[in-house]
Amino acid sequence: MIAQEASTGDVLMFAWMNREALARTVELGRAVYWSRSRGKLWFKGEESGHVQTVHDIRMDCDNDVLLLKVTQQGHDPSIACHTGRHSCFFQRLEAGAWQAVEPVLKDPQSIYK
Repeated sequence: MIAQEASTGDVLMFAWMNREALARTVELGRAVYWSRSRGKLWFKGEESGHVQTVHDIRMDCDNDVLLLKVTQQGHDPSIACHTGRHSCFFQRLEAGAWQAVEPVLKDPQSIYK
C-alpha cells in the first residue's frame, strides 16, 4: 500500500494492509495498516498524533497494490515518516551513494514517548 498526499501528490510512505486493516480504514476514514513486526493493526498516528485522513482509495491494474490519497495531520509541515521527515522516501541515489535530501522536521525521540 502506498500513501500519497492528496494535495501535493507527494509519496509519503509504503506500508502493509490486510483485509481487516482495509475494512477499518474504510470504516474510520483514516489510515489503518498491518504491522508485520508487531503482528497487529497499526492505527497511523496512534502514538505520534500524525494521523492520515483518507480521501480516496485506488487499486492498481494487477489488483495487488493500493494507493491511499491522504491528508497528513498532526504537524505543520506534515510528518509521515517515523524518522521525523515529511516522507519515508527522503533518500536519493547521488553519485552511487544514498543521500538524505529531506530535513528532519521533528526529532523522533520527541514524537514517540
